[in-house]
Amino acid sequence: MTDNRNEVTVDNSVLILIDHQPWVAFGVNSIDPSLLSNNLEGLASSAKALDVPVILTTVGAEGGKLRDPLMRAVADVFPDKTPIDRTSTNAWADIREAVEATGRKTLQMAGLWTEVCLTQTAIAALAGGYRVFFVSDCSGGLTVESHEDAKRRLIQAGATPINWVGLVCEWAPDFTSDERHKVNPAVTKNGAGVGLALEQAFAQG
Repeated sequence: MTDNRNEVTVDNSVLILIDHQPWVAFGVNSIDPSLLSNNLEGLASSAKALDVPVILTTVGAEGGKLRDPLMRAVADVFPDKTPIDRTSTNAWADIREAVEATGRKTLQMAGLWTEVCLTQTAIAALAGGYRVFFVSDCSGGLTVESHEDAKRRLIQAGATPINWVGLVCEWAPDFTSDERHKVNPAVTKNGAGVGLALEQAFAQG
């Protein structure tokens, strides 16, 4: 029997973006803010292009003295999608119903902060019987050390690390397919060296 525990496809995926908010991002020091924003835009745009179900969350975005909406890198891609706002650092109880509604069991998660909301939510989802991949370069911790500690803890708990370009290429592995053509604009814009390589390839006609 084939072991497909690490298989990622468009048809089995749910992308969960946890608390990518400006105020929350202010404390992130494990990744440059512009790189985080760039990677998020690339991942979100690719998921939208492939119709991957996307669940967005915020923490404490409304109701207090501080209003902290989604970062533009995510909000501009999904202008009509309302994030699930909550007061707990563990988002699982608030998003579980939305995840169950998709009927899918493979989750890709990214979030702020890695060591708090992302870790707590991912471990709860694992306990609920879901496969979890965490998108490391679309997540951020208060320090490099805390981000790396959280990654190790997630791996020990059974989650699998992945990066956004790797994930998109698993969603669309065949470079001649319609799926790959759909994500090429995002990879070209946000994929750094990969994007430059695509630019060069497209220039050949």
